[in-house]
Amino acid sequence: MTLPYRPRGVLRAGVAPGKWDVSLYEPAPDLAPYVEHHWIVRWDLRGHPSYRQRVLSHPNVHLVFEEPYAAVYGVVRDVFERELIGSGHVFGIKFRAGGFRPFLGRPVADVTDRVVPAAELFGSEVTRVNDTVLGTPDESDRVTLAETYLRGILPTPHVAGDTGNAGNTEHTPVPAPDPLVTQVAAIVARLTANPTLFRVDDLAEEVGMSVRRLQRLFAEYVGVGPKWVLRRARLQEVAERAERSAGIDWAAVAADLGYADQAHLTRDFTATVGTAPDRYSKT
Repeated sequence: MTLPYRPRGVLRAGVAPGKWDVSLYEPAPDLAPYVEHHWIVRWDLRGHPSYRQRVLSHPNVHLVFEEPYAAVYGVVRDVFERELIGSGHVFGIKFRAGGFRPFLGRPVADVTDRVVPAAELFGSEVTRVNDTVLGTPDESDRVTLAETYLRGILPTPHVAGDTGNAGNTEHTPVPAPDPLVTQVAAIVARLTANPTLFRVDDLAEEVGMSVRRLQRLFAEYVGVGPKWVLRRARLQEVAERAERSAGIDWAAVAADLGYADQAHLTRDFTATVGTAPDRYSKT
């Protein structure tokens, strides 16, 4: 099933030249504990100069099938940038926060701020899958191919019984997820959906664990600390409000999002995006 596209975090999403098309697909039920969605981006910049897309990244790891090879993109703590030229398409799997940990088999912090060839992590078979996925015209078939591959690289043992694919005999169900995967995904979803939780101490109290335990959990499963996730959610909210309107009361926004004052908001946004929010909203 396709999903609506909301370009939260994509900076100046409406000003890119040429033709663009983005499709999102929900994962199969047995993979939903690990995967947030699949995404396909197509662009045609022929007749236009190259374009540098900038994104305030989310706390998610992506497995991307693309030319010249499939790659794993860890969480980018700065602004993610990608220069596009000509025409092309890529197919990506966006893992839930914490959802890549079972596939990686070690702390997700190991791939933070890195782009790692998928073959280095999963072996040469991913090269064949990359070519097959990119060469398959039908998008739903691409999703099926990618999900079949994911089931094959999940290292935990398969379990008997159905975990969400009743009536589907085309593949063996994947095992139930590590309960910490589910817990971490829920915590991060809470933060990103409502950027009005401002302090790690408050978050730790809300989820019933110490700050130190929460920090270790995030390093192991998310790849960045809870403070980064809190801050990034606020910056994405600032960018989204800036793109909706040029006549914004930034002092009120600062108070709403827990900044000490408007100057604090401006410094934080400028340090990451490179321009003040008021100026950003006008361009």
